[in-house]
Amino acid sequence: MNNVLNISAYKFVPLPDAAALREPLLERARALGLKGTILLAGEGINLFLAGAPDSVRALLAQLRADPRLADLQAKESWSDAVPFGRMLVKHKREIIRMDHPAIQPAAGRAPALAAHTLKRWLDQGHDDAGRPVVTLDTRNAFEVDYGTFDGAIDWRLRKFSEFPQALRAHLQQLQGKTVVSFCTGGIRCEKAALVMREAGLDQVWQLEGGILKYLEETGGAHFHGTCFVFDEREALDGALQPKA
Repeated sequence: MNNVLNISAYKFVPLPDAAALREPLLERARALGLKGTILLAGEGINLFLAGAPDSVRALLAQLRADPRLADLQAKESWSDAVPFGRMLVKHKREIIRMDHPAIQPAAGRAPALAAHTLKRWLDQGHDDAGRPVVTLDTRNAFEVDYGTFDGAIDWRLRKFSEFPQALRAHLQQLQGKTVVSFCTGGIRCEKAALVMREAGLDQVWQLEGGILKYLEETGGAHFHGTCFVFDEREALDGALQPKA
């Protein structure tokens, strides 16, 4: 019976007190019996948690009580067991490492594309202005191998910090097209979209909520395979269930 609630959430927002938030959050999460990981940095928060539904939502409510995190959005899925072995809260330099300090999503994000809009564009083969649409997978190569969008561009990244260099090498491939960057939950494609705009590409979108939100809202049309997740479930199918 799927009675364990799994959530993933992130937000780019200035958190100059990130280090001081670590210990109270860890104590609260452990008191609620939760397991997973929370990353804190000056640029924001990124979290993956699992546990009893009331406990998960209690921690979310505590986070949202901070005005800076009031609109923190979480993607949900369910499992019959907790897919994490322990509860960790870490203070990091970045909540998703890119090593590109000029990219500050909290100062302004690239346009976000809703899942149903991407599905419609892929159904019709172009965006609403008639431009060709390409999907760009910003995940690591081993994640892409589990599953991705049909015809997605895959630069065989070993780690996300390689993305800016890969973009410079393949920039011409994206010229004149509407580019939709995507990743598991939205955090990597948010930074990737800003790097592409910085490089001079003006028709760039990020898939809102990443693959997980797309699967939740569309059932996975135009997506083949499964979506790798960084926990013991390993990968989720179009119904957000662990792969058989």
